Amino acid sequence: MSVATPTPRALGYRWPAEWEPHAATWLSWPHKEASWPGKFEPVPGIFVEMVRALVPGERVEILAGDPVHAGEVRALLRAGGVPEGRVGLHDVRTDDAWIRDHGPIFLRAREGSGAPYPLLATDWGFNAWGGKYPPWERDDAVPRQVAQLVGAPAVSPGMILEGGSIDGDGEGTLLTTEACLLNPNRNPELDRAAIERRLRDYLGVERILWLGDGIVGDDTDGHVDDLTRFVAPGVVVTAVEEDPRDENYALLQENLKRLQHMEDAKGRRLEIVPLPMPPAVIHEDTRLPASYANFYVGNAAVLVPVFGGPNDGRVLDVLGNLFPDRRIVGIPATDLVWGLGAFHCLTQQQPAV
Repeated sequence: MSVATPTPRALGYRWPAEWEPHAATWLSWPHKEASWPGKFEPVPGIFVEMVRALVPGERVEILAGDPVHAGEVRALLRAGGVPEGRVGLHDVRTDDAWIRDHGPIFLRAREGSGAPYPLLATDWGFNAWGGKYPPWERDDAVPRQVAQLVGAPAVSPGMILEGGSIDGDGEGTLLTTEACLLNPNRNPELDRAAIERRLRDYLGVERILWLGDGIVGDDTDGHVDDLTRFVAPGVVVTAVEEDPRDENYALLQENLKRLQHMEDAKGRRLEIVPLPMPPAVIHEDTRLPASYANFYVGNAAVLVPVFGGPNDGRVLDVLGNLFPDRRIVGIPATDLVWGLGAFHCLTQQQPAV
């Protein structure tokens, strides 16, 4: 007779909100030129800007690949004026740079829960967004390697899940999309009820809120971090397209209508702050998934993708009002989004304990 292993939820763990204190931010340094065909050259410099903005508030830990690449990264950071004592470089090889999706999702022990460890890493399966971009075996191995570097135990929920497909408030509410999590290219053996059970058991959440489709050009099948983000308990920002002629207009209106009828795990009706979309970003006749919602909340700074359009300033003001204790750092991301992601996709937080 087998004995079931207690789940993280049963042991007293929870998934902290992104704005809660971090011990560090983790990055996978970019090296796969095919992810930015013809536009890779500016990408490492954008990473240097990210690190420079984050290090005043927290350590940045970088999966650099091998000692040779680590030396190249160290030289770039030094040239960019980044203090060496605030950055760790690790000889962990990856397939690509999108650590939000292939890295561990960390949980913290609840106060007074008696959980056996203060920090727990969840090692969700990764299959490169439904098998789109092989190989992905190195990326799939990252969570346990990072957990070992941190000194935290790791558990495997036995389900494909990318970090960009979910967003949480730290108080038991999780946002996701039907387009991604119910896509048969992820977990065809699991229905919605089984997926919800897995999320509750392994992230310690209570309520799952489902949006519909993702934005046009999103190769992840609809990640929520391009759509709607928690910015405080009970408060979300959500992308809204203001031009009815734009192909994102109807789907973002549908998600807005869903949000207007949602309550969080505490029974609060969501407060919704609209976030305008940038003008369409098109490269080589391809509509790219440019969205201001793909920001990252660090301890001392919020990294915001900007695209040189008229809404850049509006978005920086909105986020400045929502995060008055943090510096709002707009970083040009038009070249970056050719890789089909931005700053949230490229970061993964390690909670402070």
